[in-house]
This record gives sequence, C-alpha cells and structure tokens, in this order.
Amino acid sequence: MAASSAKHDVFQAIADPTRRQVLELLVDREMPVTAISGHFPMSRTAVSKHLRILADAGLVKERKVGRETRYRLEPEPLQALQHWLDYYSRFWQNKLTALQRYVESDENS
Repeated sequence: MAASSAKHDVFQAIADPTRRQVLELLVDREMPVTAISGHFPMSRTAVSKHLRILADAGLVKERKVGRETRYRLEPEPLQALQHWLDYYSRFWQNKLTALQRYVESDENS
C-alpha cells in the first residue's frame, strides 16, 4: 500500500471523514491549503494537519508555487486499496453464492 517509511497508512488516512472530503476536493484539480480550508469549519492549521496525514500516506503531493503550497491527489495508494478490497469482495461473493446453492439445494430435497 503505502511506503514502509510512511507514518500513516492509507486506512488510517481515509478513516477520517474530513480527509475523505479533502481527497474529493482534489480529484479534479490542485488546490492551495487556503482554498481547501474554505470548505471546512475549522482552522487552516487543522486542515494542514489533515493534509500532512494524507501526504504521509502518499495520497497527496505538495508543491510550492511562490509562497503558496498546493496539493494534488495521488491516486496510486487508492488503487492498491481497491485491489485489496476487490479480493474481499470476491471472497464474500463466493461465500454468498455457496450459501445460496446450499439453501436452494436444501429446499429441493
């Protein structure tokens, strides 16, 4: 998932609803912290802390443009998460299919 040197993993990063909203804001465009902060009822410092956690997990990258720091989404860790979730989706689908077969075969007996 995330690099082994990361302080936070993807699961920790996306566990918080504010951080998930930040990721949604960054889907289509790069944004400065001041613009991101305008979407939340919290201080810029608090938003910066959320951005730091997302950066630690590899979900956002930052770059300096003059005095401004801009953030953009890095979707690769989310793709790794999706692969992990796909495995468990197939696992549960197989279990439910087996249960359905069992129930249907028991009804026909």
